Amino acid sequence: MQVSYDEIRRIYRAEKNNPRLAEADEDFFDSLAEFVKQQKEQYLKSLKTLSTVKARDFANLKKMIEEIFSMREKKLLNLALVSNRTGDTVEDKMSTQEKKTFRELLLILKRHSSFLEDIFSVEQETTARDLELNRVSILDNVPSFVGADMKEYGPFEKGSVIEVPEKIASLLLARKLAQKAE
Repeated sequence: MQVSYDEIRRIYRAEKNNPRLAEADEDFFDSLAEFVKQQKEQYLKSLKTLSTVKARDFANLKKMIEEIFSMREKKLLNLALVSNRTGDTVEDKMSTQEKKTFRELLLILKRHSSFLEDIFSVEQETTARDLELNRVSILDNVPSFVGADMKEYGPFEKGSVIEVPEKIASLLLARKLAQKAE
């Protein structure tokens, strides 16, 4: 891909006006680096002739690229956060460098999320009986709740027949919210 001022302006407008990543080739940042290198050489040559036009153009280019980078960076962070929660990993419209950063962000977020899971994990021996599922018939509406195994159960509607672990079934039976199902 050949980067130009027009292409940079297009991407800048697209990033500014859309919450999603704008379309960029995988080699976008490599091409951008080459373009900036050429523009920088012209800028440095213009300093010898004291050309203010080239200095201004180069300053504007730098500012626009920094803003594009910042906007895309924020969008990458948001995508990583959403992806970590949903498990959907979509790397469309990302450059090679952005894909690498995105994957590293996901690893960091997964490690961070595991900390929360560790806090709520239940450290108790699980017996085969605990894992056995029991069928019960729900006698009254039951809102969702977190069991001793730190998993969420429910909500359950009156009249429904469900299969739950032994401890959850015992709890529902003891509270007369369910009866053994056949």
